[in-house]
Amino acid sequence: MQLQHNTGVRPHGPSGRVLSGNLAEMRRDPLGFYRSCAREHGDLVAFRLGHKRFLLVSDPEMITDVLATNNDAYRKIYLLRMNRLLFGDGLLTSEGEFWRRQRRLAQPAFHHQRLAGYSQVMAVETERILSTWRNGETRDVHVDLMDLTLRIAGRALFGADVAPDVGTVAEALRVALERHVIRMESLLPLPERFPTPGSLRLQRAVGRLDRIIYRIIEQRRSGGSRQSDLLGMLLAARDEVDGTGMTDRQLRDEALTLLLAGHETTAIALTWTLYLLSRHPQVEATLAAESAEVLRGRAPAMDDLPRLAFTRRVVTESLRLYPPAWAFGREAIRDTRLGDHRVTAGTSVVISPWVLHRDPRYFSEPETFDPSRWAGGLSKRLPAFAYVPFGGGPRRCIGSEFAMTEAVLLLAMITQRFHLALSPGHPVTPWPTITLRPRHGMRMALRARS
Repeated sequence: MQLQHNTGVRPHGPSGRVLSGNLAEMRRDPLGFYRSCAREHGDLVAFRLGHKRFLLVSDPEMITDVLATNNDAYRKIYLLRMNRLLFGDGLLTSEGEFWRRQRRLAQPAFHHQRLAGYSQVMAVETERILSTWRNGETRDVHVDLMDLTLRIAGRALFGADVAPDVGTVAEALRVALERHVIRMESLLPLPERFPTPGSLRLQRAVGRLDRIIYRIIEQRRSGGSRQSDLLGMLLAARDEVDGTGMTDRQLRDEALTLLLAGHETTAIALTWTLYLLSRHPQVEATLAAESAEVLRGRAPAMDDLPRLAFTRRVVTESLRLYPPAWAFGREAIRDTRLGDHRVTAGTSVVISPWVLHRDPRYFSEPETFDPSRWAGGLSKRLPAFAYVPFGGGPRRCIGSEFAMTEAVLLLAMITQRFHLALSPGHPVTPWPTITLRPRHGMRMALRARS
């Protein structure tokens, strides 16, 4: 898997068709395609999707160069910019000085000292969901967790009750992800607003999301609320030069980006965690014992986090095997270098945690779910950027600490109350879109703990 550096040799890669390149392999099995690329061709692999050139990077030193050391030579990958109808110019898609300004404005809402207040919201909303679970029933826990994390994001970040909108958001996300896959796998993807039936369906779905977000913004503007949550900070922000505040469109882009990204990834991480626990009863028993000892039947708080050490290791290991952001990338905006190789402007550089986190050079028995691997200081011994579930560099996920806190607290509450077993015969298939969802949901049987 090691790359042989040679200045005069272009990176190797799989052979492709004249017009479509490697689109057929990507359509058939994106996760398998990336893994085979790394196994067969090394740490820097050239491939093509239609006329677009890509490099798959699996070397932590090169990843450091792309995400941190030389990050100003890149912008967000075009596959993400294809979703501007949904995300607008929010933190996920914006660039340059505008992105830096928006990041500075949003950052205080995610400072560590605010997590104590957020943790109370997490506990209350989780209790609300768990109170609807019944001993012996079978539920799609992925649907429940998407509902739960959306409610938490709405209340914690925007001071809004989004419970009546859960169905609308879920359907809009489903349409957006399906459209993303279709356009990603197209030889010549049409513009987002080209009036195909699929595009019109997406525009209607985004319109429904817009109505929810603009309603929340209007309620906060008209109410004169001074809440110190994320939306309150964005509403109060003023330009340093002319003193103007954000337009409703700017607020919409940031609010929608963080609402969607802030609940989708955590719900997915927890879904895969519960699946892994159902396949590893001894790990689940250890986790349940820790929850019982630390919490003793009550809801968790921020002060409990240091004592939920095994719970955190379980989440960390689940993120290794099933990273919600299974692949992400950057596009070179000028000619630059990566290792000993020249990267021409317009080339997309892809980093796949799905591949990187299964590399035996960094993780022994990489296919094994083993939370104990993180007990001996592995995170300090790993090369920088060998474990990147939240990305890295200046554009590392702004809500990573919020997400980890949420995942640990919610998992402790769930395992304190219930044992979950995968429903017999339920198909479990990763669905790699923008995120790594379970294609068929996750139906699990609930057994209440005494």
